[in-house]
Amino acid sequence: MAPRLDAKGKGKASLEDDKKKKKKTATWGSSVKQWSNWALKKAKVATHWGFIPLIIVVGMNTEPKPSLSQLLSPV
Repeated sequence: MAPRLDAKGKGKASLEDDKKKKKKTATWGSSVKQWSNWALKKAKVATHWGFIPLIIVVGMNTEPKPSLSQLLSPV
């Protein structure tokens, strides 16, 4: 019995298309991963350097309004 041929066929071009699709997906996924890592690193630095100034600004805008020295003193 002779082997049947598919209408689509799995030729060389079809295999190359599959490789391109996988490569495109992998590239997109890795670029998203790189972007998210970059964004998280920047957010970590911003949080690290911005937390204490944020607390000072919030403290300065509350009632009663303390002076900066009162806000920073431990007592």
